[in-house]
Amino acid sequence: MILLFAGACLGHLVLMILSHNWWYGLALPRKAGTIIHLIHALLIVAFPVALIEAYPFLTPPLGEGSEAGGDWSQLATFYILLCAAIGFLALPIDTLLRLRRRDPSLNRQSRILDVAKHLGRLPIGDDKERFLAYLPGNEIFEIELVERTLALPRLPDAWDGLTILHLSDLHFKGTPNRDYFRFVMDRCADWQPDLVALTGDIADSTRHMRWIVPVLGRLRWRIAAFAILGNHDHWLDVSYIRRRLRRTGMNVLVNNWQKIEVRGEPMVVVGHEGPWLHSEPDLRDCPREPFRLCLSHTPDNTRWARSHGVDLMLSGHVHGGQIRFPLFGSVLVPSRHGRRYDCGVFNESPTLLHVSRGVSGDHPIRYLCRPEVTLLTLRRA
Repeated sequence: MILLFAGACLGHLVLMILSHNWWYGLALPRKAGTIIHLIHALLIVAFPVALIEAYPFLTPPLGEGSEAGGDWSQLATFYILLCAAIGFLALPIDTLLRLRRRDPSLNRQSRILDVAKHLGRLPIGDDKERFLAYLPGNEIFEIELVERTLALPRLPDAWDGLTILHLSDLHFKGTPNRDYFRFVMDRCADWQPDLVALTGDIADSTRHMRWIVPVLGRLRWRIAAFAILGNHDHWLDVSYIRRRLRRTGMNVLVNNWQKIEVRGEPMVVVGHEGPWLHSEPDLRDCPREPFRLCLSHTPDNTRWARSHGVDLMLSGHVHGGQIRFPLFGSVLVPSRHGRRYDCGVFNESPTLLHVSRGVSGDHPIRYLCRPEVTLLTLRRA
């Protein structure tokens, strides 16, 4: 019975996390997120307490029937067995399948820079949660500069070797401070990418929207730069954020598409800010033949991308979970798909999806999940 109790508690925890992630992937008001956190936390804590309290009433359905509270007991027994099956079977199988997933990148290399060591001080800043930066082992200042090579079947020959700098989830809010972001943007500029793609969640407060121009203005690119907004931006003044982004020279896509010429070949660049901006991009007049690059803040729009012939989709939003566990990986991932698209590259034919862990986060805490910026090099498959 102790083993059953442990499995039921583990399975219940998994179900609550799945529910939390699904609800948090919807376009809800900011305060609703806090309510979702509290409700699921209460349900997680309440389940083992209720199980212990009700234990005498749960034993009859597991053995012999009982008239007193029979319906409730049977329902409770079914839920306990379901949770135990999830805890002992579904969770280990899902974890094993995730560990066996192959990275479709042709090549991946990275280097880690401890920004605090390079600056000679902790760039903690003044956010109300800055105390989290002092936690032992916190990786918020250890930026990972990742270089990936991706093979794409519809890539024009002229674009073989084309580079895209993918940035996401800056979350300007005070911690890390502006020196941290300046350092990271300078390292990105050193790459001299052909294209820059910024996939949302730029600012978390009205005061820190003023960081956009002095920080992102340090970026450099050869051809063009594009940006969309994320859910945190939509909780602020979106018009002001878009104006500031345009001042840096970026093309702000909103929920629309642009056709540009890259090395003599046409490219369609699509912005998708759903579900927070409710109308999906209208591609009825968009030419179908050119290569399609889509910037979507959340990876939840993968199905839309596949159905609209997107070749490469770049996303962020989920931060890789921010706290990951050895072997098991991510836990809290704000997505309707749970942790399926938490970070990395995913082959969802005909779409190749890259999900960034982001440069920062709403809460300054990261374990086994360093912040990242990524340079993507495109090759013809």
